[in-house]
This record gives sequence, C-alpha cells and structure tokens, in this order.
Amino acid sequence: MSYKAEYIWIDGTEPTARLRSKTRILADGADLPEWGFDGSSTNQAPGDRSDCVLKPVFSCPDPIRGGDNKLVLCEVFLVDGTPHETNTRALLRPIAEKYEAQDSWYGIEQEYTFFKDGRPLGFPERGFPAPQGFYYCGVGADEVFGREIVERHMDACLDAGLKLSGINAEVMPGQWEFQIGPAGPLEVGDHMWVARWLLYRIAEDYDVSATLDPKPVEGDWNGAGAHTNFSTKAMREGYDAIITACEALAEKAHEHVAGYGADIERRLTGMHETAPWSEFSYGVSNRGASVRIPWQVEVEKKGYIEDRRPNANVDPYVVARLITGTCCAALEKAGQV
Repeated sequence: MSYKAEYIWIDGTEPTARLRSKTRILADGADLPEWGFDGSSTNQAPGDRSDCVLKPVFSCPDPIRGGDNKLVLCEVFLVDGTPHETNTRALLRPIAEKYEAQDSWYGIEQEYTFFKDGRPLGFPERGFPAPQGFYYCGVGADEVFGREIVERHMDACLDAGLKLSGINAEVMPGQWEFQIGPAGPLEVGDHMWVARWLLYRIAEDYDVSATLDPKPVEGDWNGAGAHTNFSTKAMREGYDAIITACEALAEKAHEHVAGYGADIERRLTGMHETAPWSEFSYGVSNRGASVRIPWQVEVEKKGYIEDRRPNANVDPYVVARLITGTCCAALEKAGQV
C-alpha cells in the first residue's frame, strides 16, 4: 500500500511569494524524504542551474484527500545544502532559538477576499454594493457571500490539526478572516502557510479565487491585513514589558513596515482603521494606532499587543522574525525576561 504526500513550498515570486505544491507517492510507513523541483519555473533558479531541494519541516493529515495522505510543508535549499535566499523560515529559525526562553506567542488574523468573474464575491456586475458596515460578522444572503467555502476551510484546518482559533466575515462583501494561534514563532508561520494553501485549494472547487491583496477594492473600503498579536512570558505577567515592547517597535518602525507586505502604503493610509504607514503610534483600544493595546490588558496590567500594520500578503515568517527580534532584544536589555 502507499499514500499521497502533497509537498508544499513558497516560491521566489516578487514582491509577494506564491505557494507551489506537487504530489509524491510513498510507501506506507515511509519517512518523508527530501525532494527536488525545477527552480527555473518558480523564480528560484536560472535554467542552467535549475535544481532546488525541498526539505520537509512540517506535516499534517491531508483533510482533502483523507485517509493516510499528508500535507508536507518544506523549506527550499540549494543543492549544496545551504538555505535558498527565498527561504525566510531559515532566517527566522536562529532568532526563534535565541529568544526561546522568553516563550513568544503569536496569533495572526488573516484577512482575505474571494473573487469571481473579476470582482469580489457578492459585488454586482455593475456598480457597487451597499457601503461597508453591515457585512462585518453579518448573517443573511444579502450580507454574507462565500460561507460554504469558509466552513469547508475551517473544517479542513481543524481536521489537519492546525491551530485555527476562529473565523468571521469582514467589512466588505466576499471578505473574510481566519485566525491562527496562539503558537510559537515558527509554528504560527507553518500553520498559516498550510492554512493558506488549503484556502486556495478548497476555493478551486467553487471556481473562486482567494486573494491576499492588501487593498482589493480602491475607494471607501477597508483593506485586508494580517493583524499580529504578540506576547512573551514577561508581557503576560506584567504591564511594564508591554510598554517596553511598544517602544521597541517604535524605534524600528520603518524597518518593520518595509517587511510587512508589498503595497503597504495602499492600505495604511490613516483611514479605515489604520495608522499612516509613515508614522508610528500605540494606544489602548485604538484601532487607528499602529499597535493596539487591548483594553483588558491595561485593566489587568498584563497580556499582549496587536501590531495592526502587517498586510494580508505578509510572510508570517518575516513578521515573526521582526517582532521577535525587536521586542525580545529590548526586553532582554531591560531585564524584563
């Protein structure tokens, strides 16, 4: 007997990487071997040196094929055994290990938009639907579009054992969100990338595409973000560490914005519950700030922060590397570990 292993990896497309995958048939009980692919077809190698290597780093049950089949997330390496330059997970790994004792937790809120026939699902053929407002967490055929896909995706993530913590309809027709976490720096990225792959794959069955475009419709519509909730053990135990983390993010604001997803200036305009991309602010219960401190965190004097700047199209490994490196270094320097 044998099983199907769907090898999934992140390609070299710029400015926003895409997911790729292919199937390998393996004997029952066999370990997941390394595999190869044509990097010249994924923007990761020239044609005369096209071989790249897939190294499995995370696997889970395949909820689409069922049975003993697996989804296998891989890092991309060169044939000499070094990480490929597009391998952002490899860049996160030493940072996660360096600050492992601080026990960082992440929760990422992945917003996305369904498109069909060139327009957001639920938009009329001509003109626009009613203004945003009633769609958020809405119910009813006139306010919610794509729920069948969303429900299938949620069940698939749970069947795969991913750390999915919730879903909700967002402020525009065809726009939704799912959340991954709490999870560690590497784990949140692994689970997010597989959840994204499942979303794209399931939407195929409905002839619908799911996009992470940070501003899928211009005008008076919210963009799509990946709000990132973060805490360390010290932050979960005391408020001083919360402020230290916020001040550290302020000092490296421009570096973070540069890594928070392509076209971020289209979304972070200072309108539609965003702070301007060129300015940094933090505040309690303020969704117009770069970083929000939830109201209950101020009341309880401990908890977490929400970085509201990352785009929907952000690489979760990059956002975890930046936040972990910045905040954990500052907390260590301040003796708040």
